Amino acid sequence: MKDISDIQLGSRGAALDDVVAVARGGAQVRLAAEAHAAMARSAALVDGFVAGNTPVYGVTTGFGSLASTVIPAERTAELQVALVRSHAAGMGDTVEPEVVRAMLFLRARSLAMAYSGARPQIAELQLAMLNAGITPVVREHGSLGASGDLAPLSHCALALIGEGEVWAGGDAEPAAAALERAGLAPVALRAKEGLALINGTDGILGMLCLALHDLGELARLADVTAAMTVEGLLGTDRAFAADLQALRPQVGQAVSARNLTRVLAGSGIVASHRDGDSRVQDAYSLRCSPQVHGAALDTMAHARMIAERELVSAIDNPMILPDGRVESCGNFHGAPVGFVCDFLAIAASELAAIAERRTDRMLDVARSHGLPPFLSPDAGVNSGMMIAHYTQVSMALENQRLAVPASTQSMPTSAMQEDHVSNGWAAARKLRRSIANLRRVLAVEMVCAAAAIDLRTPLQPAAGTAAAVRVVRERVAGPGPDRWLSPDLRTAEQLLADGSVLSAVAVSYTHLTLPTIYSV
Repeated sequence: MKDISDIQLGSRGAALDDVVAVARGGAQVRLAAEAHAAMARSAALVDGFVAGNTPVYGVTTGFGSLASTVIPAERTAELQVALVRSHAAGMGDTVEPEVVRAMLFLRARSLAMAYSGARPQIAELQLAMLNAGITPVVREHGSLGASGDLAPLSHCALALIGEGEVWAGGDAEPAAAALERAGLAPVALRAKEGLALINGTDGILGMLCLALHDLGELARLADVTAAMTVEGLLGTDRAFAADLQALRPQVGQAVSARNLTRVLAGSGIVASHRDGDSRVQDAYSLRCSPQVHGAALDTMAHARMIAERELVSAIDNPMILPDGRVESCGNFHGAPVGFVCDFLAIAASELAAIAERRTDRMLDVARSHGLPPFLSPDAGVNSGMMIAHYTQVSMALENQRLAVPASTQSMPTSAMQEDHVSNGWAAARKLRRSIANLRRVLAVEMVCAAAAIDLRTPLQPAAGTAAAVRVVRERVAGPGPDRWLSPDLRTAEQLLADGSVLSAVAVSYTHLTLPTIYSV
């Protein structure tokens, strides 16, 4: 990801890298002048609806099945505060701060597009909270992905009015205290603003953006660990040849095969058995790595296209149009982002599944082509990587369970007014767990493959795989007597997470270019 430290939020949406930079990098954000002016014009239209007693959903009426209840002008502000308080009904564990930061930024992004009728002060306070490191406390359960991420966004909105809890550098504390310490004043909501703050897919989208960033790195790492295993198992790189990939023009497959070829270039281990080997082909888990990894890349490309469309979309209901019309719509429905979160969970599951199969072959003396049982030089007294594989299998199996779609599940709510929901929030939540599991599965494969390469000495690995082994060996010892494995595996996971391996082994995930940016 490029270095982004200062972002100007305009009225045409945001970029995926902006989301990651704000959520994880603490990038500072300010509202562009043109967005400020556009929001002011939109808010003025809402003021006109209130003054004229115009029937407008959520402005001069109640919400959901209460849409036929008329709200008098003098109570329209009270309506918005009551909405936020009543909808901040989340339960369960707290949501990760990076997800909440992404959600807060993305809601400001949608408001800045000036179709929600919120004053610029609302978005400016959201951005000021982000810049000050004030993160609302959000509970995990409460969103059905339609009408948007209601409960999670309501917890964010609650902080804007000086209620609820936030993190501001330490333990959770009252929002009012954190705002005051930062020199910020709570906002007094006006007509439409409470609804505008909670009616969006921002939580789902934020998690999708973070997932795409993480999976982009893990897909590259999967190519690295697969290449290491090819060497560890005395496999061949012939199946990865470019002319073979051209016979099946799947773009992701070609990218993965190219990575494998580059990482294995000049391998003395591969060259040692290139001639005279009685095996005519490798097992699927080696030979078909580009096909599986590539399918994941293609799925990510599609998901990125959906995310980038959503990042330039106005998400709310009703929409306040520049010509003065106000129209109810379904732009808050999370189906587009929910679907691709489920698709990505399938991709993550398969990346983990094939990595586990590769690992298993290295540990089985009947299939490892000369490696000691469980990669232990003294197997019997020592168990080597036997139980590390159990751990890997448990996570690969969990990912298979997490691959079951959430977006196909729906229950009606709000007295049957909201009779079909996306369940996109659940799809995004399980995707995050699936990604964490995938990173750990690859960590186990990497530790095992590094050991297998060491055990092939004096045969020399390729420059790419050797670089990966060096990174591992700086923190994790090689084959020897049994030791406490958990710290080694967690260290390997950290090496994958902090970029150490990718910095040492240059692999690309350049992919097909898709028309991903759409003007509103």
